[in-house]
Amino acid sequence: MLTLESLAKLARTHRAAATARVRGFSIGGEAFDFNSEPAIMGVVNLSPDSWYRESVCLTAEKAVERGKIMRAQGARIVDVGAESTLGRAARSSGAAQKRKLLPVINGLAAAGIIVSVETYDCGVARACLQAGAQVLNLTGTEKAGEVFRMVADHAAAVIICYVQGRHVRAVRDFDFSADPTAAMHDYFSRLTELALSKGVEKIAIDPGLGFYYRNLQDSATRVRHQMAVFLNAFRLRTLGFPVCQALPHAFEYFGEEVRCAEPFFAVLAALGKTDIFRTHEVPRIKAVLDTLKAFPTKP
Repeated sequence: MLTLESLAKLARTHRAAATARVRGFSIGGEAFDFNSEPAIMGVVNLSPDSWYRESVCLTAEKAVERGKIMRAQGARIVDVGAESTLGRAARSSGAAQKRKLLPVINGLAAAGIIVSVETYDCGVARACLQAGAQVLNLTGTEKAGEVFRMVADHAAAVIICYVQGRHVRAVRDFDFSADPTAAMHDYFSRLTELALSKGVEKIAIDPGLGFYYRNLQDSATRVRHQMAVFLNAFRLRTLGFPVCQALPHAFEYFGEEVRCAEPFFAVLAALGKTDIFRTHEVPRIKAVLDTLKAFPTKP
């Protein structure tokens, strides 16, 4: 059971990290000051294999419409993906992903919406940046140096995801042999240094909680891991970069109320000082964050 005492112990153990500040930056002419205001990233899935049915759009027109709605609901960024990260999902070629992604990017960009693209494919990344994507949600490390150089050339932002494997579709078991947050800290330290060396100036980091490792299929194990990472996210902020978190579903616990899961995890993510909330449920997450802001900062 999560208790006030366990939260207090976590804060005492990592007291110095609790006051860490991260860099802000502008995307598409819009300023993001993460130290004063977290941002919401809405999700649009173009793959029929994506399990979150409410987010799936099978035509470019529907995807652009959903992106516009999310923007109106409070999302400052809309993240688009054309291949599900589920282990059982069909693989999608780079060409097939581009056919789906490019019309959506064009439509959203034309509407003045900041577009993020989730991919690990270098060719897909290049085409999407050229089409107007302003954020690359990078879910792998293959050709990372080349990808970072492309991001820099387009003055775009990158979200570096934590992946134990070449990319999100090439993972097996999650390694729990060390403190996961410490391992993530080392991983992000290396990759952010590489990104900076390639000229990238706008960087966020993502612990990758939405990815499907074989030994995280047990619901209790997975949810314990997710809760711990959410609450320890402030430790990653000592690197100086905003932390992006994908909010999970915990279907085994929430059942038919699964659409309430992301708001629940948003509270834990906020307590851990998450800076960017990646969600399928934009209005629900906005309501959670607005409510948390109402808590008095002084007794």
